[in-house]
Amino acid sequence: MAVPDSARAQRRAADPRASAWVAASAGTGKTKVLTDRVLRLLLDGAMPQRLLCLTFTKAAAAEMANRIAGVLAGWSVMPDDALDGALETLLGAPLDPGPEGAALRRRARQLFARVLDAPGGPRIQTIHSFCQTLLRRFPLEAGVAPHFEVLDEREAQTLQVRAREALAHRALVARSPTTPGEENADPLAEALAEVAGHLDETRFDEVMAGLLTRRGRLEQALKDLGGAAGLARAVATHLDVDPADTPERILLAAGRDDAFDAPALRLAVQALLDHGSAKDGERAALMAPFLAEPTAGGRVALFGAYLDAFLTRTEQTPVKTLCTKAVETKRPGTRDVLIAEQTRLVAVHARLKRAGVARATIALMTLADAVLEDYQRRKALMGRLDYEDLILATRRLLEDGSAAAWVLYKLDGGLDHLLIDEAQDTSPEQWAIARALADAFFEDSSTWSKERPRTVFAVGDRKQSIYGFQGADPQAFDDARDHFKDRVEALGGRFETVPLNLSFRSTRPVLDAVNKVFAQKAARDGVAGADEDITHLPHRALDAGRVEVWPALKPENRADPEPWKPPVERIRTESARTRLARVVAAHIQRLTDGKTVLESRGRPVRPGDIMVLVRRRGGFETDLVGALKALKVPVAGVDRLVLADQIAVMDLIALGKALLLPEDDLSLACVLKGPLVGLSEEALFTLAQGRPRGVRLWSRLGAHAGARSEFGRAWAELAPWRERAGTVGPHAFYAHVLDGPGNGRRRLLARLGPEAEDPIDEFLALTLAFERGAPPSLQGFLTWLEQGDVEIKRDLDQGEPQAVRIMTVHGSKGLQAPIVILPDTLAKPRGTETLLWDTSADGHPLPLWCPSRALRDDTVTRLLEAAQAERDREYRRLLYVALTRAADRLIVCGWETRQTAPSDAWHGLVRDALAPDATECLDPFLVAAGLPEAPVLCLSAAQERAVPPTSAPPPVPVPAPPAWLEQPPPPEPVPPRPLAPSRPEDDPPALSPLGDARDPKRFQRGRLIHRLLQVLPEVDPPQRPARARAWLARPVWGLDDAGIDALLNETLAVLDHPACRAVFAPGSRAEVPLVGRLGSYVVSGQVDRLLVEPGRVLVADYKTNRPPPARVEDVERGVLRQMAAYRAVLRRVFPGRSVEGVLIWTDGPRVMPLPDALLDAAALGLDDTTTIPLETPSAAEGHDQTLDPLV
Repeated sequence: MAVPDSARAQRRAADPRASAWVAASAGTGKTKVLTDRVLRLLLDGAMPQRLLCLTFTKAAAAEMANRIAGVLAGWSVMPDDALDGALETLLGAPLDPGPEGAALRRRARQLFARVLDAPGGPRIQTIHSFCQTLLRRFPLEAGVAPHFEVLDEREAQTLQVRAREALAHRALVARSPTTPGEENADPLAEALAEVAGHLDETRFDEVMAGLLTRRGRLEQALKDLGGAAGLARAVATHLDVDPADTPERILLAAGRDDAFDAPALRLAVQALLDHGSAKDGERAALMAPFLAEPTAGGRVALFGAYLDAFLTRTEQTPVKTLCTKAVETKRPGTRDVLIAEQTRLVAVHARLKRAGVARATIALMTLADAVLEDYQRRKALMGRLDYEDLILATRRLLEDGSAAAWVLYKLDGGLDHLLIDEAQDTSPEQWAIARALADAFFEDSSTWSKERPRTVFAVGDRKQSIYGFQGADPQAFDDARDHFKDRVEALGGRFETVPLNLSFRSTRPVLDAVNKVFAQKAARDGVAGADEDITHLPHRALDAGRVEVWPALKPENRADPEPWKPPVERIRTESARTRLARVVAAHIQRLTDGKTVLESRGRPVRPGDIMVLVRRRGGFETDLVGALKALKVPVAGVDRLVLADQIAVMDLIALGKALLLPEDDLSLACVLKGPLVGLSEEALFTLAQGRPRGVRLWSRLGAHAGARSEFGRAWAELAPWRERAGTVGPHAFYAHVLDGPGNGRRRLLARLGPEAEDPIDEFLALTLAFERGAPPSLQGFLTWLEQGDVEIKRDLDQGEPQAVRIMTVHGSKGLQAPIVILPDTLAKPRGTETLLWDTSADGHPLPLWCPSRALRDDTVTRLLEAAQAERDREYRRLLYVALTRAADRLIVCGWETRQTAPSDAWHGLVRDALAPDATECLDPFLVAAGLPEAPVLCLSAAQERAVPPTSAPPPVPVPAPPAWLEQPPPPEPVPPRPLAPSRPEDDPPALSPLGDARDPKRFQRGRLIHRLLQVLPEVDPPQRPARARAWLARPVWGLDDAGIDALLNETLAVLDHPACRAVFAPGSRAEVPLVGRLGSYVVSGQVDRLLVEPGRVLVADYKTNRPPPARVEDVERGVLRQMAAYRAVLRRVFPGRSVEGVLIWTDGPRVMPLPDALLDAAALGLDDTTTIPLETPSAAEGHDQTLDPLV
């Protein structure tokens, strides 16, 4: 489709006199079409308040409303020529030069005021917002509280948990049945016992939560079939079983004498024994006890072994060979007898399965009905509705009873045009609401006018229907289109079906890749119809683009441990997923280093240009965030975060539990071993083992606080926290733990890495959110957390992104990025659902619950296969969405597991589609980063359109600073104590973010490096590595080989650095004590390295902090004051010589000369220097003969 054709198609879709169904492929200007449609409706005379536009998200509604308001505001003040051009572009035709054109121009200028004055203006809302408005307007008709409030997801979860707990309590206090068929047994207790036989508590909660969250079909089934009892009868009828069937009853009937030909079977057993093979003998041995048992009741216990003679044990399918040829030859008819019995047993086995499914389904539905009733009651008492209630109550309001006619009559008088955005994501229940609204247009033909018809408009893309878990159904999308088309055309109206295939988003290589992938038969199912052609045309045909398919990363081969070797070392193997995260992070760092240009925009690639999309959250995103942060690449984190799954949050929750309940030994042990305290495993074992019965770990810790320093340190940390736990709210408590004197945040980050920063911040924010709606109790907060998973949803699409975005493909819907990376491409979804839906003979939806594989009969197998097929179709639609998020570049990569990747996984589909036309290239950088030495498939195009280079954005004007900001502060009071230059009186000591403030070894690295830099310059360079390694290997330091290598490499790098030659030149001195008086301060320090030359004095100070500052201006003020103090003293010691200061950061290393101006600013207040004589040096050194600080 060429650009003019696309413009014509968009204008057809926006025609206000026709209803339209727009199939808009990704990036084809869907929002523009929707906006143009509203503008043309308003220009055509539609009243703003009689338009209703339903969007999928609040963000989409806000964006569309802002676009329309912006256009109308612009029209109101545009010059005539500009307005004429805008209207001609919108209408696709020149304006009439006469009165008609003038009237249109005048109407366009007035629209902004008309929209502002209209009550409510154009109603652009999400479907839930519309339903909420409608229910507030008609609360009595809908049967809801007039001033209801909407529950958020967390509140709804809490009520559901309480309803489930109430159910369990009711069932447990009821009298349990003594026999399965006892008539007066409590139905809830029986149902709970049945369900508990299949599910643990966690899985039960998940199943019930799934039923309540999407309960539309369940409520409809209960309503249509007359409640739980009617549903039970319908399920039993559908499965062709008796509701009273139990395994014992079925087996008892199957074991009666008249149920099978016992004499013939006994003869068959004898034939197997007399003439058969060893296998025949085994089969006879399985059959004989059952046939020898004289009673049907006795045969029940033997039925399982008897069945094994006719069905395979693993698959439970009929055995193909029931007897050998020799048996049939010697005793003809034996095979027929065995086959007949096998046929009977297959039917019995199938009946057992069906009865098991029916029994499990009826039990689950009984519980679900009770939980649903209790949940609804709780909401009604609070005057609350949840989001599902909004949809279901609105549907009932518009479809059921006499009130529906009244409501539709009132609505019909206020609605002329219905517009639906993202129509492919609309669920059947939501389509029912849309149909009820639109059908009111067509009920009375007298209100229909061909000159100004009432219209229905929908825009969507079947290929992008990916919200099946929320009820979206592509078939419902097609059915709605056919329904509206029939209704419009029945009244003589026009219904336009408009495809849009010209992409304004993606470059040609990206679109070529999409076209090639979905041209394959394996990829088309579920994305396109059998005869539908998926072809995308690029509007950006002259822009550069690139698609890469990286070879899959394979798991490392794990070496088997040596036999009989004690397991004293943990064998560490890095997973392929983690290795791929590091490769992707390294590639992103390379892309954003300022050397890679985004050709279509004429500027370097920025971190915000990159979006990483995963199919599902499974750990890769956390690995990638950590890898990017380690490389200092800006990253926005992940779009969703389940707090309870984060290790840092687990540690904080365990801390709260341990302090509130000292008897909770497990939580306290987790805290002691975790990063907040950091006891070693040996220390924790010593503390915990050998306790007398009843002695708690907390008491043991207090009793042994004086026995070992680490126990005392742990007690000193935890005891004050325990006092605070019962007296302050959760926010104050955790803020103190994390950012107070204990430095809990730093400890967590040191152990868990920088990726723990986001979960910690979100957890702290959650404590504030809890306190806004509940009493500030730590116990209440922890209880609230346990009532359901807390998922933090973060908006990564707000404004111009400045950092790498990592999100799921579902979360990226509606977004785009110049560069998209797809790493999660080698796995396919596999269904774990056990609740299935079928349709009864009379058309009612029926739930079927199959909690185990052993109960899968033909009906369940058919439903499972259909569910898996639909899951695969949505999986391919998800691939379409993922590929089409890319504007300029697309990278497809992935990691393999030890299981063979499916051939129709995303990686294989893309690789196979591109292989014939792509070029192969080997990227040494990627191989060095960890990818296999296999070619990368590349599909690329060069930039053909001239693009002016984009300069950096203009600086934001900054207001002039106030005068006081540039004036020096008054001198601070002088403390009556000595001033150590490395510990200035107004600056606390800088602590490494990786250190533990109470760990005696936290300064070991710095002290060892200082000692090496003091001694090694006096050692011949070739001997330095060996001498240093021998010294570091002393047991007293407790270093392993990796620690020795790290310290040695860091020290030698400093000594070998070209900028450090003068510092370590012959004649320089190490660890020089220096004392002097600066005004009323007494300075006492020790210079790391001092070089005295005839014209200058060079003073150097080592810093082992990590990471070092990037610029000298970023150095901490305390460090600058230290160096300024040294300089002030040395200037008096060596008058007439320049004194230069330099900082040597060992991490890097980085040598940082200190400008005099910077030291002058830091030296304010360090004046009137008077030195203190130390010792008289020899005159040969050329120093001041009264002072020598080098002694």
